[in-house]
Amino acid sequence: MFGYRVPAPDEAMLISGGRRGMGNAPFRVVTGHGAFVLPIFRKTRFLTLAMCESEVDETCVTKQGIALTVRAVIAFKVGNDKESIVNAGQRFLSDQDQMSILTGRIFAGHLRSIIGSMTVEEIVTERQKLATEVLETSKTEMGTIGLTVDSLQIQSIDDGQTGYISAMAAPHKAAIQRQAQIAQAQATQASVEAQQFAERNQAEYARQTAVVRAQYSAEVDIAQAQAAQAGPLAQAHAQQEVLAAQTELAQRQAELRQQQLVAEIVKPAEAEAERIRVLAVAEANRMKIQAEAASSYDRVALDRMLIDQLPLIVKEAAGGLAGANVNVLNGADGLGEIAAGLVGQGLTILDSVRQNLGSPQSRAEKPNTDGGPRRLDSGSIDVD
Repeated sequence: MFGYRVPAPDEAMLISGGRRGMGNAPFRVVTGHGAFVLPIFRKTRFLTLAMCESEVDETCVTKQGIALTVRAVIAFKVGNDKESIVNAGQRFLSDQDQMSILTGRIFAGHLRSIIGSMTVEEIVTERQKLATEVLETSKTEMGTIGLTVDSLQIQSIDDGQTGYISAMAAPHKAAIQRQAQIAQAQATQASVEAQQFAERNQAEYARQTAVVRAQYSAEVDIAQAQAAQAGPLAQAHAQQEVLAAQTELAQRQAELRQQQLVAEIVKPAEAEAERIRVLAVAEANRMKIQAEAASSYDRVALDRMLIDQLPLIVKEAAGGLAGANVNVLNGADGLGEIAAGLVGQGLTILDSVRQNLGSPQSRAEKPNTDGGPRRLDSGSIDVD
């Protein structure tokens, strides 16, 4: 709209002419909104409310008489209240750059004053204290001209060629260097120890790996050897079992053969021998009875009868061998020995009969005259 003016957010619009502003201000202040301005009758100017910066590079003398060059930066702006805007507008509206120049000069003066009451050690070690004191002392003056300081930063403090600050820092610098060297040595030692530890770990790992590989290789070799020997061992075991079975079979066959020999040769021979013995005993008893019966008559006739019966005894004894399974080991000599044995048996029986007939006991009981049976001492009964 014609004649309506609006200031920027970081500006204050100053309207002069017509109605005056607050107090004795020669203009009206408008911020944050617009206002209708009559052309020709009113004049409008704008004052910045943005942040401004001022640098200070001042040589100051300390309490000890040592010259220091101090560099600082001040951040300031016009105050937001109407009074500060009026004060700043009356002073800087025509040349707003003068705000930075004047602010730098004000702070330079206060820096010289405050640094003159401090030692170098205090200035170097307590910069924040220095900045705070400068702000406090300059606050009233800055308010008078409508400015407010947001911050003051002391960038550097230099003693030029005197070397006082360097000398003051030498012990600390040496201590710091010593600590740095110690830290470096400790770091180097830690690095070496870490490297040695890593190398030991690598060596241990390599050793364990070699041991495991050797164990695996040994197990593989054992498995391969066992696999290679499995066939021959199985074959040998099978052969051993076959030999054991054959040995057991041979033993059983030998026992069976022994049993067969006993059944075929020994048992029949024993049975035949028993039969011959029984027949011989019976024949001897019969001959004895006959001899006892004939002893009272004619001894010569009895002997003759016995002699006549001898071939029959031998024949009967030989007849017992007819059905026996007798093995002749010596051929013709063996047969002669068998025949001589049979004759010897007969003669033995004959001698026994003669001895019994010739002994007094054999005639202990004489035959009855009535022709009845008589009892001999052997308990046998003879019947004529």
